[in-house]
Amino acid sequence: MLRIHPSELQRMHDGLQQAIRDHAEWQRRVIRTLVCRLAVDPADLRQDALCSCGFGRWLHDPSQHTLKQRPQYAPVEAGHRRLHELAAEVLSELIDRASVSVATFDRYAEQSVRLRVDLDSLRNDMAVALRSRDTVTGTYRRLEVLPALREARELAIRGVQGSCIAFMDLDRFKDVNDTFGHGLGDEVLAQAARCIIDHLRLYDRVFRYGGDEFLMLLPGTHPEEAWHLVDRIRQRLAETTLGLSPEGEAIRLTASFGITPLEPDLTVEECIARADKALLLAKAAGRNRVVCWDPAVTTGTMVDREISARPASPGSAGH
Repeated sequence: MLRIHPSELQRMHDGLQQAIRDHAEWQRRVIRTLVCRLAVDPADLRQDALCSCGFGRWLHDPSQHTLKQRPQYAPVEAGHRRLHELAAEVLSELIDRASVSVATFDRYAEQSVRLRVDLDSLRNDMAVALRSRDTVTGTYRRLEVLPALREARELAIRGVQGSCIAFMDLDRFKDVNDTFGHGLGDEVLAQAARCIIDHLRLYDRVFRYGGDEFLMLLPGTHPEEAWHLVDRIRQRLAETTLGLSPEGEAIRLTASFGITPLEPDLTVEECIARADKALLLAKAAGRNRVVCWDPAVTTGTMVDREISARPASPGSAGH
């Protein structure tokens, strides 16, 4: 769900909550009809009943096209359809026999429970996605970095798939905050993150590491491939208007990047430190460039000087 901004994800989550309430009300009405032997609503017997109920209207709304890509969506859609089929069966039996057999009702009740479980799975998936996202940029939060990198490192250890990580820092971002304020600074960060996400592959992940620093996990890449992928992002970012000044002037920034493989024989923290050193070298070499980790270069005095001068806070900006 990375390509959905948290505000849109929250809207979808709120819509699901309301749809679940609508569904509960529909079920209450069906049970009330069965228990009290009331007149059956003809709408519940129609073939399109699953689309006309409140939950069905939400489920089949075209705006849910992104949600449909989630693995939890298909069981909910199929379960909702089946529940309406079974509801039509119990209600038809009530009309024909003035009662409902135990077997028919049990099938309806069991399907109701299965759908409720699937709905909980979908709702939990969305809630987890909301908790894991940075509200300003829509990227994953820093707390998600280490678990994701450790999982990728395990794949590398088993020889399944190697990965690279890329550290990114916006060049002279502090000037934006100092000149225009943090409100416009946040807008610039959000647009920069959107540019990164739009030009990565669907299975890549982006984390806001702190301030204007981002970390990218690039599965299935070696350093040369990662360099070309990240350099395309660097070029696109430099060409993108990230915001407008109060006078209407376009705000554009470049970015610097440091890349390293996620080495099986190193901890993920050590790999992050290597990418960070490569990023510092990119800054020291003039900014707006991509540098791959090279122990012969990044242990030189230039980078050591940059590291010693760097602010201690991981959220510091303005490099």
